[in-house]
Amino acid sequence: MNDSVVAVAPGRVNLIGDHTDYAGGTALPMAIDLATTVSFTPGGELLLLRSTTTGDELVVDPATEHQPGSFGAMEAGLLSILGHRMGRLEVSSTLPIGAGLSSSASLLVASALALGAIERGLDLALLCQEAERRAGQEVGLLDQIAIIDGRSDHGVLIDFSNLSTTPVRIPDDVDIVIIHSGENRSLATGAYATRRAEVAAVEALIGPIPLASPEAIAEIEDPLLARRAKHVWSETRRVGQVADSLSVDPVHAGRMMLESHRSLSEDFEVSTPVIDAMVTEISAHDGVFGVRMTGGGFGGCLVALTRPGALVGLTRTPTWTVQPTGGARIL
Repeated sequence: MNDSVVAVAPGRVNLIGDHTDYAGGTALPMAIDLATTVSFTPGGELLLLRSTTTGDELVVDPATEHQPGSFGAMEAGLLSILGHRMGRLEVSSTLPIGAGLSSSASLLVASALALGAIERGLDLALLCQEAERRAGQEVGLLDQIAIIDGRSDHGVLIDFSNLSTTPVRIPDDVDIVIIHSGENRSLATGAYATRRAEVAAVEALIGPIPLASPEAIAEIEDPLLARRAKHVWSETRRVGQVADSLSVDPVHAGRMMLESHRSLSEDFEVSTPVIDAMVTEISAHDGVFGVRMTGGGFGGCLVALTRPGALVGLTRTPTWTVQPTGGARIL
């Protein structure tokens, strides 16, 4: 008799709305058809973890100190919440690691389901967020909600002021293309925590940024904090425009994506020269409506909204044309 439990959790790409989640704004991610699969077979006296993708193999113990943000640290963080499990945990993934497509959240959601977590929906998202924090990565809830609430043919509009979600139809006559920049990223070592602190400093001055008036933002004396506030305020409004226009006016949606990238690069300063150059190059291709960096920044991937096949010839860097897919589940 096989007592194994197998769970799968998709990755996600954020179409628009970065660094708005922890500020109470909005975002429009979608679960994608690249995923992490986790199989748990109980038994024995240890929890043995093996990645068939990377070949990594280790014993997971919450009492053992792991490198922050590492494979072992994330599973140990999860076990510190669920309670220790004995057995064999096997992980495989089609998601690129360190590309900003939420491989870590995908791993934790699939692992939590395989290991017997009874939480579902938002409760499961909160559990996995806490596990990632215990692993040394300060994260919001965008990734977990998108991965858990994913729907075929739809993105997920998330309002972080109340954690409500609304499905947004992804039209059949566009491609969503993810392009790797060649620069890997890490939340544990990047400047993500610094940006969160800067947003908190703005909130201490003017309250929730998405609800602030343009006049209040203009009165912020510190120019750096004013730029951070400008990005969060304007990005939240761009998210709404893309959600409204995506299925009827992809040209406008693409324009908002380009404006989003400019804001992330200039006002929030989370892009890189390599990614900025790639945005300029890719946006000049025929059939490209818009392109932007996606994820927390400091490397990772770009996401492009295009006519079908517009970027098929882009071969000098890894690319994936992805489809919106259903959320995490036990197989």
